[in-house]
Amino acid sequence: MKIKFSNLYKEYLSIKKNIDRSIKEVIDNSAFIRGKYVTRFENNFKSKLRSKYCLTCNNGTDALILTMISLGLKNNDEVITTAHSWISSSSSITKAGGKVVFCDVKKNSFNIDPKDIEKKITRKTVGIVLVHLYGEPADIINIKKLAKKNNLWIVEDCAQSHFVKYNKQFLGTHGEAGSFSFYPSKILGGFGDSGAIVTNNKKLYIKALKLAQHGGLRKHIHEFEGFNSRMDGLQAAVLNEKLKILNKLKKNRKVIAKRYHYNLKNIKNIQLPNVQKIDHGYYLYVIKAENRNKLKKYLNKNNIETQIHYPNLLPFLNSYRYLNYKKKDFPNALSNQSKILSLPMYPQLKFKEIDYISKKIIAFYSK
Repeated sequence: MKIKFSNLYKEYLSIKKNIDRSIKEVIDNSAFIRGKYVTRFENNFKSKLRSKYCLTCNNGTDALILTMISLGLKNNDEVITTAHSWISSSSSITKAGGKVVFCDVKKNSFNIDPKDIEKKITRKTVGIVLVHLYGEPADIINIKKLAKKNNLWIVEDCAQSHFVKYNKQFLGTHGEAGSFSFYPSKILGGFGDSGAIVTNNKKLYIKALKLAQHGGLRKHIHEFEGFNSRMDGLQAAVLNEKLKILNKLKKNRKVIAKRYHYNLKNIKNIQLPNVQKIDHGYYLYVIKAENRNKLKKYLNKNNIETQIHYPNLLPFLNSYRYLNYKKKDFPNALSNQSKILSLPMYPQLKFKEIDYISKKIIAFYSK
């Protein structure tokens, strides 16, 4: 048995006829850049999230950059984010003109620690990029209190948390705006790069819309220099079809997570993600494992693909050496780095495959 970390082709096969038909329709109508299929997706997406506005763009990174520029981010304005994420969460701050400030994660979570946020707030702080890592909601209640107290905006990075709820409200709708990625492997993924911004702030939406279209709403009318960041019709066609089955895909991810939990809950050498107390999208199923590297090699020898998300904390990448952070600044995130391991997770994963993976993990720790 060979088990891939993810299998996008299986997902495609499950709705092949519908996707092929939708793609053909886009081609027949030559609706390649924006157009009615993109508008249809924007309407469907914002409606499902219960948000007033949705703007699609090239990718999730652009969604963050466009949002922060639209919020009026200025040079040397400080924006706080987590030390443990993909680089888009931090690079977007810099590319939008701000200065990134990193925080540690909570001890029993992979998400940012509100207590450390409070320590890092200065007179230059204007906002927080709040990442819901792996599909788990961050501590929004306490972070919103801090933001309100210090007059800070919140932008939610929901690249890994599509349609996950916190206090009966979808992630992406708790702050000034939410950014989403539709990278192919995401909970809602296309056939290439694309992204979106959702917001209830009309002023932010209009500014971001202009920015994404070379600085204007009409062709040849440019109010300022902007970007070229637009979703194409083919991506919209695929996403519209996947949106129809998203509830089923989400349910499958939760069922898979519970199966993992049932199989592995008694192993003292690993710590499992939460499957009960909060809503969780399970974009990734990440365990904390003793002897992680040896376990990863052992699973690979047994034809089980795993990954590490992410092998290096952001503050210690070459990109951020100039900030001069020390290891003692992020004790919890640093502790996780040698332990985190992402197990195979995609909606079409079978119980027999989960059981095989679990059996091999148990065998490794029984040696």
